[in-house]
Amino acid sequence: MADWTNRIDHLRLIRTEGVGPITYRRLIDRFHTPAAALDALPRLARAGGRATAPVTIAAAEAERELERTDTLGGRMVFLGDDEYPPLLAMMDDAPPCLIFSGDVALAGQRCIAAVGGRNASANGQRMAENLAAELAATVVVVSGLARGIDTAAHRGAMHAGRTIAVVAGGIDQPYPPENADLHRRIAETHLLVTEAPVGTVPQARHFPRRNRIIAGLSLGVVVVEAALRSGSLITARLAQEAGREVFAVPGSPLDPRARGGNDLIRQGAIMVENAADVLDNLPMEPAPLRSHGNGFREADRPFPDDPAGSEGAPDALQQVLSLLSPEPTMVDDLVRRCHLSSSVTMAVLLELELAGRVETLSGSRVALLPDVIE
Repeated sequence: MADWTNRIDHLRLIRTEGVGPITYRRLIDRFHTPAAALDALPRLARAGGRATAPVTIAAAEAERELERTDTLGGRMVFLGDDEYPPLLAMMDDAPPCLIFSGDVALAGQRCIAAVGGRNASANGQRMAENLAAELAATVVVVSGLARGIDTAAHRGAMHAGRTIAVVAGGIDQPYPPENADLHRRIAETHLLVTEAPVGTVPQARHFPRRNRIIAGLSLGVVVVEAALRSGSLITARLAQEAGREVFAVPGSPLDPRARGGNDLIRQGAIMVENAADVLDNLPMEPAPLRSHGNGFREADRPFPDDPAGSEGAPDALQQVLSLLSPEPTMVDDLVRRCHLSSSVTMAVLLELELAGRVETLSGSRVALLPDVIE
């Protein structure tokens, strides 16, 4: 993907309204080039019931974003590039574009994530720092540069090895503010990763995507101090869904900050007291995932050269809509019940998503957006 024009077209497609990671893969799989996909967007959106074309950015705006990223020391890596992290690419909703600052090669090495609560105890922070220092002698330690456990894990890893910080905002937006120096040091001598464009101020809605990148980069996730409702448990769940190992450090049942980790152990996570507990159980590659049937894993089930969609099957759109609801539905169930071919069903879903009528979710699931229930 070295051609400059091609990179601009990819970035324009990624920044197009309604084009998420899964839709991006489906568009590239169907039309082969981002330019062809961009040309097809108005037609596909109309077929799905939308009166206007999805809004995309101009080529000049995409070029400015590429140049600004480069000026700030960042490097834009697209899905399909040789430098794109191979473990992350296995996820069906892997970000189509990552921005790296630092040693890009670290993202391709064996990684273990260490995450936990922001309001961590002194003991929890010491455990995270010591554990990360021991692990970093063998593997790259990944975390989210948040207060508490994440900060301790990065500091420990930097004492003995290498670390990757995955952030929710742009590479030029340190968060939290007190970690500005740590942010700079990691970007200069380790690796900073984000999918957010330069200038993006992190907001609550950005953190779930950051958590997915942490899980996707890593062969396993270690949770140190997490409440029952915390982003760390989301990261652990995402890791498990992706076939990665889940570890947890036990804590006092009297401390609510330990309840999430203790519950993970109760559910089958590997209990961790030292680095050997992690390294002895860390696989060389992720566990194989269950097949999603007629799902959205395009590498397994590519579009035919000319899928008909609703244009070639007039009743297809209504058949698909009638079977959807706001509750996520597995795509293989949808294919079985709508009496359409897999390729036509997938093409119709693509049209509906670009029209803003359905949402495609990870795990080969799709949901009707509430305002289009008929």
